[in-house]
Amino acid sequence: MSHVTLNEIITSTVEGLGYELWGVDFRPHADNGLLRIYIESENGILVEDCANVSRQLSSVFDVEDPIPGAYTLEVSSPGLDRMLYTPKQYESYKGWMVKIKTRVPLDGRRNFKGTIEALNEDSVILKIDQELYEVPFDSIERSRLKTESSGK
Repeated sequence: MSHVTLNEIITSTVEGLGYELWGVDFRPHADNGLLRIYIESENGILVEDCANVSRQLSSVFDVEDPIPGAYTLEVSSPGLDRMLYTPKQYESYKGWMVKIKTRVPLDGRRNFKGTIEALNEDSVILKIDQELYEVPFDSIERSRLKTESSGK
């Protein structure tokens, strides 16, 4: 039995093919789970890039078998309204509009839509209606750029 984690397999495969792993979204389900992998490249991502990564990951998963049960594998570009997964990604989009949903309520709310103002070691600081809100990274369930509202 291999002790290699799913994220380690995905990261090494994607980076080994010359792409950046933008993020992983895994939704297990009793009947058929969904494993969505987002890849990025300085030159952009084409359908052929996604197919290449998908084929390679499928081969590695056949050997390593990191996911019990049935699942669908999807590989795609993060797109313009991309999900944000890491502090480095938030840093890259300072000044942009983002929509964040938290796992538990913060100040009585779970949904935040505002401009990324700053980051500290543990949190992203959003500006919403001229007020600053600190959202801890470990409380974020989902976070997505909102390009239609940003000045970038």
